[in-house]
Amino acid sequence: MPPRSKVAGLPAEIKAWLDQALVENNFSGYEALAAELTTRGYSISKSALHSYGQSFEDRLAALRQSSEQAKAVVTAAPDDEGAVNEALMRLVQDHLFKLLMASEGKLDLPKVAKAVAELGRASVVQKKWQAEVRAKAEAAASQVEKIARKGGLDAATVTEIRREILGVAG
Repeated sequence: MPPRSKVAGLPAEIKAWLDQALVENNFSGYEALAAELTTRGYSISKSALHSYGQSFEDRLAALRQSSEQAKAVVTAAPDDEGAVNEALMRLVQDHLFKLLMASEGKLDLPKVAKAVAELGRASVVQKKWQAEVRAKAEAAASQVEKIARKGGLDAATVTEIRREILGVAG
């Protein structure tokens, strides 16, 4: 097993600075970053920084690609019932749990707690919105049912119209 990365051992504020510097420098200038870290009291070679930077750049590119694909999916297939959002929240919850379990206590717990709380609030808002949409659909279906019955449509046709409005598979 290879030794632990020196970058991973940096204090949070120094690592945050390094991450920001890597992004701002377009993942280049590793010699200058190594020199700056040395002046801050941390001896990390430019090759170790490059290795970390490459991994970080790959993760950032994957995140950007995922974001672009998610936007494309939402544009191509609007989700009026919020099923995609709910699935995404569950995926994020699962991923956060796995990260927490694998981190061996090295994650920034307040940040994770905040993310979990925000995710919980988003889930509550999502459920409330779904209930409101469902109630509006029920009200519309009931109104259409009354009109259809008054207009003399048979029970099977009225039931089919109601199912279509509510999106119930028949």
